[in-house]
Amino acid sequence: MRDFSADHRWLSINTATVRKQGNLVEILDACARRGIRGVAPWRDQVAAVGLDAAVQAVRSGELALSGYCRGGMFPADPSKAAEVRDDNRRAVDEAAALGAACLVLVVGGLPQYSRPGSAASKDIALARSQVEDGIAELLDHARKVGMPLAIEPLHPMYAADRACVNTMAHALDLCDRLDPEKSGALGVAVDVYHVWWGPDLEAQIARAGKERLLAFHVCDWLVPTTDLLLDRGMMGDGVIDIPRIRGWVEANGFAGYSEVEIFSQANWWEKPMGEVLDTCIERHRSAV
Repeated sequence: MRDFSADHRWLSINTATVRKQGNLVEILDACARRGIRGVAPWRDQVAAVGLDAAVQAVRSGELALSGYCRGGMFPADPSKAAEVRDDNRRAVDEAAALGAACLVLVVGGLPQYSRPGSAASKDIALARSQVEDGIAELLDHARKVGMPLAIEPLHPMYAADRACVNTMAHALDLCDRLDPEKSGALGVAVDVYHVWWGPDLEAQIARAGKERLLAFHVCDWLVPTTDLLLDRGMMGDGVIDIPRIRGWVEANGFAGYSEVEIFSQANWWEKPMGEVLDTCIERHRSAV
């Protein structure tokens, strides 16, 4: 297991962590000035400054992308099939232009939430089928441009609106069916916030192996949690044993960035950007 205590060379900042404090160019500049080498931008933040400006900011800061957020949201009415396909292909192309290590897939839940305007449905089995079909179709395009796709299983509380893939086992079942040769084109993003509770987490990380461990996201689970989406904790402030999970991931071949992704409307989004980034550096060394 790598020693993070002396430096932060393997720290990445998911730019949602300070999305309220500045635009993407400002965030990337603040990271570069602190010697933070890794970032993971969101598509809306890239769109706000323009793809060309985002690419230039990444290059001028000599930054690497641990991932790009996000593709997915596959379940939809048949009338929206072209919209889903084209949107996800654009996400792949943007990720490639930015030099991302992978495109993270938040796969979507029921169609009325994944793609607003779709007819309301309670058929989660159909939604899961649409997810699999959507990933299979996108995988062909992603292979052509050399962009790995990372399925991110989300906590079951998001099954209806954000992701109907809620366990590592389910995500890896999809990988087994769609990329049985373990080519590296399809894998998983392990976000401790979503998977820490799983009784078989260690075994599923081992099952993923080096070929399918594409991203590792960290934050903490606060007790009590005041908002199911926007009350993530800074590493060390909650109940997740982050070093243990990182140990499992690294024991199975993962050697990439530990990506800090914190949605914190009432706390960290209200603090100055520099304070948040400096705290991420300190906690990366002490709590990750």
